[in-house]
Amino acid sequence: MKLLTALALFCFLSFPVFAADDGWLTNFDAAKKIAAKENKIILMEFAGSDWCSVCMTLEKEVFAQQAFKDYAKDNLVLLLVDFPQEKQLSPADKAANEKLAEKYEVEGYPTVILVDSKGKVIAKTGYHEGGAAAYVDHIKKLLAKDKK
Repeated sequence: MKLLTALALFCFLSFPVFAADDGWLTNFDAAKKIAAKENKIILMEFAGSDWCSVCMTLEKEVFAQQAFKDYAKDNLVLLLVDFPQEKQLSPADKAANEKLAEKYEVEGYPTVILVDSKGKVIAKTGYHEGGAAAYVDHIKKLLAKDKK
């Protein structure tokens, strides 16, 4: 029983680095591996999850809605690159997020960047009014432009 408890605790402590809520990853390398394996695009959201009101609106109106979740499940790998003020990130996560923000020249929040499995930028966007279905259409248009 002690072995089972220890194993469960090990698994619980090992995976939070990679998985956020609702299928959102927090590790870019893990996201790239999944995107390559599943032939999907990575949607990176650069956010201030606990202080940025527009980020919270994007989460509530788009990312938390079933229409977005359904599209994302089949087409996207979701990566949250968070810059919270209240929630504490590990020094490694904070440094990794800062490095990504610098690499992708993020200047404000929310910034949403679509990249391929190698990290090449396909499109940059942010919040758009209209809800989840409209946002999914917006993403589809951005991806279609890239294919031309």
